[in-house]
Amino acid sequence: MRILVTAAGSHGDVAPYTGLGAYLRGAGHEVALAAPETFRELVAGSGLDFRPLPVDPRGAGTGPTGGRSELLARAAAFIGKLGDGLADAAAPGADLLLLSTTTAPLGWHLAEAMGVPSIGVYLQPTLPTREFPPVVGGGRSLGSWGNRAAGALGQRVVDRLHTRAAHRLRSRLGLPALSQTARRRAVERAHWPVLHGFSPTLVPRPADWRQGLRVVGNWWPYVAEDYGLPAEVEDFLRAGPPPVFIGFGSMAAGRGERLSALALEALRRAGVRGVVQAGWAGIAGEGDDVLTVGELPHSRLFPRMAAVVHHAGAGTAAATLRAGVPSVPVPVTADQPFWADRLRRLGAATAPVRFADLTADRLAQAIRQAVEERRLRERAQEAARALAKEDGAGRVAEAVVALGG
Repeated sequence: MRILVTAAGSHGDVAPYTGLGAYLRGAGHEVALAAPETFRELVAGSGLDFRPLPVDPRGAGTGPTGGRSELLARAAAFIGKLGDGLADAAAPGADLLLLSTTTAPLGWHLAEAMGVPSIGVYLQPTLPTREFPPVVGGGRSLGSWGNRAAGALGQRVVDRLHTRAAHRLRSRLGLPALSQTARRRAVERAHWPVLHGFSPTLVPRPADWRQGLRVVGNWWPYVAEDYGLPAEVEDFLRAGPPPVFIGFGSMAAGRGERLSALALEALRRAGVRGVVQAGWAGIAGEGDDVLTVGELPHSRLFPRMAAVVHHAGAGTAAATLRAGVPSVPVPVTADQPFWADRLRRLGAATAPVRFADLTADRLAQAIRQAVEERRLRERAQEAARALAKEDGAGRVAEAVVALGG
C-alpha cells in the first residue's frame, strides 16, 4: 500500500513519524512523509520518501513571546500555506493518508478529493473530554462540564483558523463548498479513527471519548540500529558521574545568551555535570563539567543522564520517561504545561518551573531534587517498564491492515 504520512510543526511534531514510517516500510508498504523543508535530511535519513511542505515551523507560534491574538495570527498564516503544500505533496498519489494533529483539519478535504481512506495519528489528546481541559491553552480543571465545554470551544477556534485555507483547498481540488465545521462534524459522525501516539501510563484513554478514538502508545523517532553517540560525547560521559541534560528544543529562539548563563549557573549551584543542547535558542556552555551538543537521539542520550531538564513537549516528555530518568519540566507554551503536569502527577518529575519564572536558583533547586530524591527515579523507571511493553507503531500497522493494506 502507498501511504502518505503528513506532519507539520517543530522537530517534536515531525521526528516521531520517521519511526512510524520506517516501521510501516518494514511491513512492506511504500511510505512517504510530507513535512517542512527543514526536515528533509531527517526524513531521508530514515529511508522514507520526502515530500516538502512550504511552511516554516519557526513561524508557527512556538516561541514564548506574543499574546494570544498574535499567536493565533501566526498560526493562521502557517495554516494558509499548509493547504497548497498538502495538495502538492499528495499529487503523486497515495492509497492511504495518515494525518497528524496539525495536518488533519485540511487532510480531511484531501482524502475526500482523492477518494482514499485516512487515519488520524495524533501526538496530543485534542478531542473534548470531561476528564481534563484542552491541552493547548488549558489550565486547571474546570470540572467535568466545563472541561468538555472548553474542549468544544477549542474545536470551534480551530475550525475558524482553518476556514479560509479549507475553502481555498476545496476549490483547488474541485470539491463542492462545505464549511470547516461541517467537514469536522461529518468526520466525527463517521467515527473517524484516531490513534493517539502517547502512553496510557501518562494519559489513560478518557472514558467519554467516542468510538474510534484509541490510545496506543508512542511511536519513536527513527534511529539506525548501529548508531553510536559521537566520540566527544562518549568521552565526556565516561569522564565522571552521570550528568544532567538541559535543553529546550525548538523553544526560546533568540534567548540563547540568557539561557546559557542561567543553565551554567544552575548546574554550578546544583553541583552536577551537564550536557547542554543548543536547540533553536542556541544555548552553549564551556568548562570541564559541561558539554554542548546539537541534535542527538534522545533514546541514546537520556538513559545516560541523572536527570533531564526539558520544555515538556510531548516527545521529549515521553523520551525521558522511556529512559527511566527524572524530569525537571520547564514548560513554555502550547501543550507543554499539560505534559509537565502529567509527569508530575505520575511522580516522575519535579513540580514544573514555568519558563516565565525561570531563574538559576529555581532551576538549581529542581535539579538537586531530581537527582537526589530516589522516589522520582523509581517512578520514572516504573513508567519506563510500562512503556517498553507498548507498541504504538504496531497498533498503527494493524489499523492499516484492517483497511485492506
